[in-house]
Amino acid sequence: MNEIWTEKYRPRMLDDVVGQKNVTARLKGYVEARNISHLMFTGTPGTGKTTCALALAREMFGESWRGNFIELNASDDRGIETVRGKIKDFARVAPVDGAEFKIIFLDEADALTNDAQGALRRTMEKYSKTCRFILSCNYSSKIIDPIQSRCAVFRFRPLTEEDVKEFLTKISEKESLELEDGALDVLVYVCGGDMRKAVNTLQTAASVGGPITPDTISKVAGNANEEDIKAIMTTALEGHFTEASNMLDKVMIDYGLSGQDVIRLFHKSIFKLGLETRDKVRLIDKTGEIEFRIIEGSNEKIQLEALLAYLVLAGGKA
Repeated sequence: MNEIWTEKYRPRMLDDVVGQKNVTARLKGYVEARNISHLMFTGTPGTGKTTCALALAREMFGESWRGNFIELNASDDRGIETVRGKIKDFARVAPVDGAEFKIIFLDEADALTNDAQGALRRTMEKYSKTCRFILSCNYSSKIIDPIQSRCAVFRFRPLTEEDVKEFLTKISEKESLELEDGALDVLVYVCGGDMRKAVNTLQTAASVGGPITPDTISKVAGNANEEDIKAIMTTALEGHFTEASNMLDKVMIDYGLSGQDVIRLFHKSIFKLGLETRDKVRLIDKTGEIEFRIIEGSNEKIQLEALLAYLVLAGGKA
């Protein structure tokens, strides 16, 4: 049966969750105590927030976990009626199979309006005996203080390169994939600590057929190879403006990149250039300025070439 690999290989137990040992250790304490408080999971996408919530419910409730657990996405219904309707209806119904409480997992809770969060706070208080909430968000600062104070906060950190490589290697072995040298490194670079993105990109690359090369990964991810970006910047620093501009045009066409995509890739590569720290700081400052101009509606080509021109001048000063 064809499956999405992010679901097929999603860890089922807390011990299997990748790269969040501090979080899972604390969650296992809740399982042993057979009780939890309201929780808030915060962190960047693809770091295991939903996986941990599902694993916690499985270990807490066993076979009856589906009857005592509901997952809602706050970005679908952001208003107060969602809290008064779906959430309150589930919260007021008694748990099944002798469980002490039920769990409502509210994904992307930072998308809720302030009014909806206010109603949620009252619901959390009223039904706390029969229902516990797990709120998942990318930015905890968007959750109102009264809710934050009622939750135990768990912060999920981006996954390390070693964590991502180890998990992707296991998937590659199970799916009998042939990865060429460097393909895994490019995949790790592209995903930026987001395991979901890494697994989806690997599955897409595998669907192309044949050995998976670094170039295949870059193209299916819509992201230029790190070496291509460094080559553009190095060429500009050496004073070859026209050549660097042509290289940039080719990379943007080949990989379908927008100006903002290129700026983000430039920013990641600055740290790996052979420049003095002071020059890197100036370059990062200039990159931030160029990104702001692009976001505000300036012409992407003019702004990117302005950044290349700055690199040429910076290289000349060095």
